[in-house]
Amino acid sequence: MKLKHIAVATMAATALFNITAQASEVEVLHYWTSGGEAKSVAELKKMMEAKGITWKDFAVAGGGGENAMTALKARVIAGSAPTAAQIKGPSIQEWGKEGVLANIDAAAIEGKWDASLPKVVSSIMKYQGHYVAAPVNVHRVNWLWVNPEVLKKAGAKAPGNWAEFFDAADKIKKAGMIAIAHGGQPWQDATVFESVALGVGGADFYKKAIVQLDPASLTGPTMIKTFDTLAKIKTYIDKGAAGRDWNLATAMVINGKAGMQFMGDWAKGEFTAAGKVPGKDYLCLTAPGTEKAFTFNIDSLTMFKVKDDQQAAQLSLASAVMSPEFQEVFNLNKGSIPARSGVSRAKFDSCAIKSMNDMEATSASGGLVPSFAHGMAIDSAKAGAIQDVIAKFMNSNMTSQAAVVALAKAAKTR
Repeated sequence: MKLKHIAVATMAATALFNITAQASEVEVLHYWTSGGEAKSVAELKKMMEAKGITWKDFAVAGGGGENAMTALKARVIAGSAPTAAQIKGPSIQEWGKEGVLANIDAAAIEGKWDASLPKVVSSIMKYQGHYVAAPVNVHRVNWLWVNPEVLKKAGAKAPGNWAEFFDAADKIKKAGMIAIAHGGQPWQDATVFESVALGVGGADFYKKAIVQLDPASLTGPTMIKTFDTLAKIKTYIDKGAAGRDWNLATAMVINGKAGMQFMGDWAKGEFTAAGKVPGKDYLCLTAPGTEKAFTFNIDSLTMFKVKDDQQAAQLSLASAVMSPEFQEVFNLNKGSIPARSGVSRAKFDSCAIKSMNDMEATSASGGLVPSFAHGMAIDSAKAGAIQDVIAKFMNSNMTSQAAVVALAKAAKTR
C-alpha cells in the first residue's frame, strides 16, 4: 500500500514538473536584505527565471524577521498568502495548525529529501508527516567574530575562554576602541544571551533551561551566573548600540572600529561581501566555552496553499531550493552551510568546514541544540516573553536574581 502511494505520488510529481510554467510566478516573502543575504536570494531568482518562472520579491527588512511575520499574517488573513515565506522551527508547526500550508511531498519524493537531510532537519520541515517546507541552510549561532588587527593594536590575544575574552575586551577598551560590536535589538540581545548560557552552563544545562524550560534550571545558580556574565559584557558595548542593525555592528568589526561580535554565521556573509579572508582579515571562533556545542538555526521556505495553476511553479521552487547547485551558491554567499548532504565542500572556506565538522560531531555527542533566539527551540509566545526579559536586563539596572525570577515567569507564557 505504501509503495503504491509512493508510486502515485512520484507520477504526480513527474506530471507537475513537466508542466510548462508559462505565465507562472512565485511570490517569496523573506527578510534576506543585507549584502550577503541579498546576493544569495538573487541566485534563487536567477534559477527560477531560467525555468521560465517569474520571481515576485516580497522582501521585508529586519534581521530578526518580526516585521516579515507581521506582513505575512496580514496577507494570510486577507486570503492572499504568498507562494512561500521564510519561516523557521516551531513556527512552521503553528502555521500548519492553521491549515494554510501546501503539501510538497511530490518535490521531496522526486528529490529524495529523506535520504539527503539529517533527521533533525527533515522533522522540522514536516507537518503531520508531510513536507511543507524546504530547508535552505543551517546556520551556527554560537560564533564570536574577531578582527585580529584590533587585537594586535590592543596587545590582546584571541580568546578561548571567558577569562581570556574579558582580558581581550579590557585591552581593546583601554586602547580606545569598542570591545564588543552589538545592536541593541531584542533578538540580538537574545543571541548574545544564548551563547553566554551555553558557554557558562554547557549543552545539557542549555537543553534543560532553554529548550525544556525546567524551572529549577531557569532560576538556579548557573542561570544567575549567566546573567552576571551578561552584565559584564554590557560594560563593553558602546552607547550607540541602541537600535543598530546587526550588519552595521558586523561592519564595525570589518572596519576595525570594534574588536568582537557575538553573532550567527550570517555575519560571515558580510565579511565575504567585503572581500575579507578568514584567518587573515577576521577570525571565526566559537563563543567562549561553547567549542563542544552547536546552536543551529535553519532557514527554510515554507510553502502556502496556492491555486492549482501555480502548484507546478511552487514545486519547482521547492526543488530549486534543495538542489545541490543552489545550496552551494546560497551558503557560500550567506555564510551558512548546506542543509542537505551531497554538496561539494571544495569552495567552502575554513569557517564553513569547521561548522560542517562541528555539526557532525555535536550531532553524535548531543551538543547539537536549537537556537532559542532564532525561533528553533520553543514556541513564539514563550520565546517572545523570554526575549522581553533579556532585553529589559540589557537596558536597565535589573539584577541577575530579579532576571531569573522574571525568566521563570516568562517561560509559563501561553
